[in-house]
Amino acid sequence: MRALRIVLIVTVILGGLFVIADRVAVGFAENKAADRIKSTEGLASTPDVSIEGFPFLTQVVGGELDDVKIGIKDYEASTSGAGSAGGAGTIRIDDLNAEMHGVAFNGDYSSATASSATGSASIGYAELLKTAKSQPTQVGPGVTARVVGLSDGGNGKIKVAVEISIGGTKVPQPVSVLSSVTVVGGNTVKVHADSLPKMGVELAENRVRAITDFEQKIGELPGGIQLDTVQAAANGVDVSVKGSNVKLVG
Repeated sequence: MRALRIVLIVTVILGGLFVIADRVAVGFAENKAADRIKSTEGLASTPDVSIEGFPFLTQVVGGELDDVKIGIKDYEASTSGAGSAGGAGTIRIDDLNAEMHGVAFNGDYSSATASSATGSASIGYAELLKTAKSQPTQVGPGVTARVVGLSDGGNGKIKVAVEISIGGTKVPQPVSVLSSVTVVGGNTVKVHADSLPKMGVELAENRVRAITDFEQKIGELPGGIQLDTVQAAANGVDVSVKGSNVKLVG
C-alpha cells in the first residue's frame, strides 16, 4: 500500500513537472514565433501569437501544431484602387486576426506552413474613404460631385455621402446613397450604389457611378491569405479572411 502511494505521488509530481515544462516551452515558442513573424512581415509592432492544444511538446515531436492564433494591430497592407490619390499605396487594417490549422514546420524551425487559415479583419471608414473620389469631379455640364463621407447604413450597407455643386453653388446638404459592399477576386473590396442619388438634374448613370462606385485592392496580406466576405459595421467594414498553404515564416 505504501509503495502504491509512493508511485502515485511520484506520478503526480512528474505529471506536474511535465505540465510546467510544457507551458514554459510553449511560451518560449510563442515569443520566438512572434519575433520571426514581425521580422518576416516587416511589422511595426510584435504580433500576438498563441499556440493552442495540449500537450505542446508532443506536437513538436510530431512536427505539426494543431492550431496557431495570430493577432496583428494596425497592419499596413499594400493597395491599388480608383481613389483620388491613384496608384499604389497602403491601407491600415485596424485588427487582423487569423487562426492557422495544421501548422507544419521543418527541423530547424526556419519555416512553417499552415494547411488552412480562417480569420477576420476590420478597416475603418476613414481608410476606405481614401480610395473614393474625394476631389470635386465633373459629372455633367456645370455639375461637380465628390464623396465626403462613409458610414454604417444598416443591414450590412455603407452610406455614401456625396457633396454636389451646381453652377458653382454647393448644394446645402450632401446627398446620401446606400451601397452594397462585396469582395471580388479575393483581394478587392468593391462599393456599389444600390440606387443613384438625386442631384436635381438629369445626368448619365455612368458619370454618377464614377463618383458613387469605387473599389480598393488590398494585397500582400500575411502568408498570402485572402479576403473572403465583407460587411459594413458601426466603425468600418468587417472582413473575413481565409487561405490555404499559408506561410507563417520562411
